[in-house]
Amino acid sequence: MGDKATIGIIGGTGDLGSGLARLWAAAGHPVVIGSRTKEKAVAAAQALAADGYTVCGDDNGGAARRSDIIVLSVPWSSHDAIVEEIKAEVDGKIVVDAAVPLVPPKVSQVQLPADGSPAIVAQRVFGPGTRVVAAFHNVGARKLHGGQKADCDVLVFADDPAARQQVIELAGLVATRGVDGGMLCNTVAAEALTSVLIAINRRYKVPGAGIRITGLPDITAAT
Repeated sequence: MGDKATIGIIGGTGDLGSGLARLWAAAGHPVVIGSRTKEKAVAAAQALAADGYTVCGDDNGGAARRSDIIVLSVPWSSHDAIVEEIKAEVDGKIVVDAAVPLVPPKVSQVQLPADGSPAIVAQRVFGPGTRVVAAFHNVGARKLHGGQKADCDVLVFADDPAARQQVIELAGLVATRGVDGGMLCNTVAAEALTSVLIAINRRYKVPGAGIRITGLPDITAAT
């Protein structure tokens, strides 16, 4: 497996999760796709492994157990239940929370939950031994499935600066670049922005509007 971190993607059979899996595996990271149904995860992993990538599948708990970094790419409706499901497997690890509080059918309207952002809920449940990072809320998956990076910046939030930097580097493998967004409490801005981007997609009939942070050094040529 080399010295690259093994990434477990909980919700890896979904649109964003499977797209992230493809690019991280292409970059040489071993990837474990997680799903509530192990058979579904294994089938999704086999499709990527057929392209020569190091990808395997497991149930959510198994994927979290086998991984160094865990990414939660799950619907908000199942987020809290999955957090409880994997909490025994995440102590000492980085958990990247990409969940967005969308409330159907009005997903283009910002509706933040009363108990805080999903990432803040996850940190509360996991406790201080787990380093929760929030990222990938605003990434459209279409280009990922074509093996290309998403044409956007990725805002990355965490209370732990080292964990934040590690995820910024991972973001650079799947999008234009990762951008340090500061502490975990700031993640509500990116979560709310997802609904705004959905509204923009609908208004302008585009598949994946993203964001760019101006005024920063040009690092698009970096890996």
